[in-house]
Amino acid sequence: MKNRKIKLLLFAFAAVAVAVLAVVGKIENENKTFLSVATASTGGTYYPMGVGLANVWSTRLKPDGIQVTGQSSAGSIENIDLLQKDEAQLAILQSLLAVEAYQGVGNFAGRAYGDLRSISMLWPNVEHFVMLESKVKDGTLNDIAGSRFSVGPQASGTEQSTLVILRGVNMSKKNISPEYLGYGDTVSAMRDGRLDGGALPAGVPAAAVTDMYASGVPSRILEVTDEQMASINAVANAWFRFVIAADTYPRQTKAVATIAQPNILVTTRGIDDKIVYDLTKAMFENLPEVHQVHSAAKNISLENALKGVSVPLHLGAYTYFREAGVNVPAELIPPEARADRATEAL
Repeated sequence: MKNRKIKLLLFAFAAVAVAVLAVVGKIENENKTFLSVATASTGGTYYPMGVGLANVWSTRLKPDGIQVTGQSSAGSIENIDLLQKDEAQLAILQSLLAVEAYQGVGNFAGRAYGDLRSISMLWPNVEHFVMLESKVKDGTLNDIAGSRFSVGPQASGTEQSTLVILRGVNMSKKNISPEYLGYGDTVSAMRDGRLDGGALPAGVPAAAVTDMYASGVPSRILEVTDEQMASINAVANAWFRFVIAADTYPRQTKAVATIAQPNILVTTRGIDDKIVYDLTKAMFENLPEVHQVHSAAKNISLENALKGVSVPLHLGAYTYFREAGVNVPAELIPPEARADRATEAL
């Protein structure tokens, strides 16, 4: 009888302990903020950059209960959809598509996303148009015509920016045999002879392009002439000259004149101001760690923070930049801050 009572007491204590742990766990989860940053396919720069930044934020903001994870996606267009559905709270976007979404033009005609807000420019998205040597004629974008060419995954930022670039050089999908492959799959298909080339925009060095050269695929990065760049910017003024230095990639012995556009970190107006302030501050006040994320992350600095950004800042980021002494152009001041200023003036 005595043993039975002891067993019952032990069972009761165990049940209470489990209940207490469950309550504590629930309270801890309730005190945590879980955020996801949408990136792109794993072969480019978006994914390692997003995952790396998420790790920095999670480490540095752990005392504040903020935990961030990176998630792969089809790229910029899907990322905007993920933000709208609250399946991601942060995202990396091509500047071109961020502007289109905010203004409701181009790919987002008639469905402007007015709640989109910027946090910072991250790094230049360098256009790597790669082509098998056997298909190269003049070594520029002209060589894409008539080729089996991957324009990037469907609904990705790669696809959309590539189509704009093709339009700028008087081409469209009608002038090629289009494929819709991710970065790694593009290089694999070129290696197997199933594809002539593809668009691999990414920070330098791009993992897929390194793999292309290192694995002996007989190919090169095509150049973009000044005339081609001007024609492309006449369609959408988003690109600037970028030279990939010689020896950036294995066997790439000559510099390559191409073009680039900014990649930006964005969020939505509905995310708490203090959270975005903390994320922005943690990124810029831990730059040695941030720069270790990827070689392209070395572009992240207060001096570069607003270069190429065309969508208004989130109020949390705006507050941090003002405290840090960054000159914020009028067009990047959050509408919410303008409203507050107007109220104060009354």
